[in-house]
This record gives sequence, C-alpha cells and structure tokens, in this order.
Amino acid sequence: MENSEPDPTPEDAAAALVEAEASRTRLAGALVLPSFFYAAIGVAVAVQIATTAFTIADDRWWALAIRPGGVALLVLVAAIQLVRFRQLNGVRLGGLASRVVFGTAPAASISYVLAFGASAWAGFNRMWWLVAVCAVAGGAAYALSGLRWWRRYQGDPASHSRGESAGLIAILGALAVAGVVLLVLRR
Repeated sequence: MENSEPDPTPEDAAAALVEAEASRTRLAGALVLPSFFYAAIGVAVAVQIATTAFTIADDRWWALAIRPGGVALLVLVAAIQLVRFRQLNGVRLGGLASRVVFGTAPAASISYVLAFGASAWAGFNRMWWLVAVCAVAGGAAYALSGLRWWRRYQGDPASHSRGESAGLIAILGALAVAGVVLLVLRR
C-alpha cells in the first residue's frame, strides 16, 4: 500500500511542534490542585518530623510505638492527595509527585533536613515545645516549596514537568531510614 500524502515540510513540522507546545501550556494552566493540598502535605510532614524527633530522643516503649504513625500518616496523606489530583485532572504529573509530595525539590529537601535536625536536637535536650515549633516550621517550608514548584511548573511546564524516578525516590527513602537508624543507634 502506497502513502499518497506528501512528506511534511520543515515548516509543517515546526508548526506542529509549536502547536504541541501551546497545547502542553494550555493543559498545565488548566490543571487544579485538590482543596487543602498544601495544608495537608505540610501538616503531615510536620507530624512526621515531630514524631520521629520525639521517638529518637525518648526510648520508652510507648514513644517508640508512635514512630510508625508519623510515617504512615505522611504516606497516607501523600497517596490521598495524588489520587485526588488524578481524579480532578485525569492526568498524572511526575514532577508533582516527586518534587512536591515526596520532597525532592531542593528547597523541600533542605527545609526538611534542617527542621528534622533542629527538632531532633531539641528532643535530645528535652525542649518539647521547640520540637513542635521546628516541626511546624519544617512542614510550612515544605509546603511553600511545593507551591513555588507548582507556580514554576504552570509558567514553564516543559522545564518542570519531569520528576525523579521511583527508583531514585526509593533509594533516597532508604538512605533517610538508614540515617534515622544511625541516629538512634549512636544515641
């Protein structure tokens, strides 16, 4: 069977690329986040930071029993928010999952590490009020980092749509768990 259509010209190809880019930009501008998206992520991160800092500083059995609760809450909130995003928009956005929810954006990672470190230090010094303050500050900074990424994505989806691979996120998560284990063992 012969193709009777003529080969596209360079001008046709360029016009198709311009239209595809415009379509991607329109789609990015039309995407919406679920209600209370940043608040839910920020609160979950703050609770996770506080519970982990508390449980590495206090080795009573009941304190250790709440550590999985903070992690479980963060995982649950992350899953719910990503499912809600998919239901609202009908698409998955890798950058949203990795950079905003899982905190691989530089500002989210730095704010998390600083808040966790300060919370852990406060916990070791039995300044529980400071654990809470540092955790809340960390959760707020994490959420603001997500808002910053979202605005950048909507302004330039081509540069910001990609996120880290699931494998990289798993490796980073394992390293984070190993770091917490080392903190507990070296205490």
